Amino acid sequence: QVQLVESGGGLVQAGDSLRLSCAASGRTFSNYGMGWFRQVPGKEREFVAAINWSGGSTRYADSVKGRFTISRDHDKNAVYLQMRSLKPEDTAVYYCAASKLSIATTSSYTFGSWGQGTQVTVSS
Repeated sequence: QVQLVESGGGLVQAGDSLRLSCAASGRTFSNYGMGWFRQVPGKEREFVAAINWSGGSTRYADSVKGRFTISRDHDKNAVYLQMRSLKPEDTAVYYCAASKLSIATTSSYTFGSWGQGTQVTVSS
């Protein structure tokens, strides 16, 4: 019911900022919980941030709390991940995901729709 396309990744230096965008299509998008995950080759996909249907509730991984901000814009059918003070360990492919649950969840199993991913590389 929802299709997702990420964009905004790139190569930056430590301390820089990036804003990732997730363009969503589907009439049920406004009721979906949304999340961002990241994955390094050879490792498991890990939770980064999540936001509930209204945008009033968010959750973050401890490793990004205080540096990353997840938000959504219903008028534009988009979800964003503002990343600040980037570190080399933030380097990964970042994926946008949608869950039919309306709450902000951290488990990848609750997300049924995934984007193709966008590469973020942070040099030291």
